[in-house]
Amino acid sequence: MQAPAEAALDGPRADTTVYGVIFAISFCHLLNDMMQSLLPAIYPGLKSEFSLDFGQIGLITLTWQITASILQPMVGLYADRRPTPLALPVGTLFSLAGLLVLSQAHAYPLLLAGAALLGVGSSVFHPESSRVARMAAGRRHGLAQSLFQVGGNAGQALGPLAAALVVVRWGQSSLAFFALLALLSAAILWNVGQWYRHYGLPRLARGGAKHGDAAPVSRRARRGIAVLLALIFSKYVYLASLTSYFTLFLIHRFGVSVESAQYHLFAFLAAVAVGTMLGGPLGDRIGRKRVIWFSILGTLPFTLLLPYASLFWTGPLTVAIGLILASAFPAIVVFAQELVPGKVGMISGLFYGFSFGMGGIGAAVLGELADHIGIEAVYGICAFLPLIGLLTAFLPDAAKD
Repeated sequence: MQAPAEAALDGPRADTTVYGVIFAISFCHLLNDMMQSLLPAIYPGLKSEFSLDFGQIGLITLTWQITASILQPMVGLYADRRPTPLALPVGTLFSLAGLLVLSQAHAYPLLLAGAALLGVGSSVFHPESSRVARMAAGRRHGLAQSLFQVGGNAGQALGPLAAALVVVRWGQSSLAFFALLALLSAAILWNVGQWYRHYGLPRLARGGAKHGDAAPVSRRARRGIAVLLALIFSKYVYLASLTSYFTLFLIHRFGVSVESAQYHLFAFLAAVAVGTMLGGPLGDRIGRKRVIWFSILGTLPFTLLLPYASLFWTGPLTVAIGLILASAFPAIVVFAQELVPGKVGMISGLFYGFSFGMGGIGAAVLGELADHIGIEAVYGICAFLPLIGLLTAFLPDAAKD
């Protein structure tokens, strides 16, 4: 993975930022999340082909994200106690299997099975990769988390674009082509795993993290974690309303084509990627608590306007929402890691898993609501979710803020 001179440099020093490793896992995050985001991107086609209602679509998302969310904290906790570098490439193979099942699924239960396999792939990839980002970060933890996460956001943005250019034209079976990307990711992650084994763990230990022997979590830290999880709830339930149903909302309200709706979703997810990239470095510079304040509450004017906007203004409003809202997550994850030092894997798994779980539950609940009160009314209700950002006032002051 590294030249001998670079490896020697990284050996005694834990404060250097190893950009090669961070960029490698960020690129694999792009591939992973692009494969993952193909599932919601093909919902309009699945809805038509399988005659699904909103509730059934929500159940697919619930299966996909709950599978990931339940396993992620357990994977992270296990990795804190017994690091497993080769889990990274092995986990990617579950995503490959999920896409292959989805590409050939001709019954609703098979769609659920494919979604579950995708979730297992994410459950292994995210906590371990976030752990590697912490290992390679040196002193720039916010920047490392942003670089890692922006790969995932870019992948999520490319999913709808790939669906519009490939899946919409060549059909559901073309998902098998994207499954081949998992093999490329596995090859890269094999090399990352070797760096993890030989250099990453010693760097993390020299940086002050003790594996499996951390101090008990204080009351202050528990309160902070509870507030941060409430903010994750607000953020990801709202995001679920857009990632799962935005294309259907545009088609229903404005009568746009499926391809045009996918491009609108791509613009939103691209804004999410940019916001993620900005959030981490801003947290390093001005304090993570300030970034969280701005990110959650700053979206409120735009979410309140969105349900009443014309097609022309819907695009700019969703871009603003994605840009501002996404800046919170890198700051939230690093804030939590600093509150509970020595449990990087568990905290990463908890927050990635909880975000996936809230997205899945949110998608299922919102889908049922849409069947009863209409998708436009759902966006009217979700517009008030950013008000939960007021809980930021109860966050403790982190040492680096």
